[in-house]
Amino acid sequence: MSEVSIQEAMQAFLKKSKLKNGIQSVQIEEIWNELMGVTVSKYTDKIKIIGQTLFITTKIAPLKNELLYQRETIIEKVNAALGEKIIKQVVIN
Repeated sequence: MSEVSIQEAMQAFLKKSKLKNGIQSVQIEEIWNELMGVTVSKYTDKIKIIGQTLFITTKIAPLKNELLYQRETIIEKVNAALGEKIIKQVVIN
């Protein structure tokens, strides 16, 4: 039997688990400040991943508008942070 690290075992488990999106959402929330900057992070209320869609919630109308223009950049940054191309779409609420 071959030896597998705990990290490799967890990654294999998460690939098959329904917990993957939730864990990735938590990962993105933790580094959202680094990805998007302090101001965007401060006024972002909620971030979650469902399937291949990243949902961003904010009550600030000018920020919503700015995030709409930055959708492609957000997708690139989030996918780079996660280390795989998961996010295909961004929805701003």
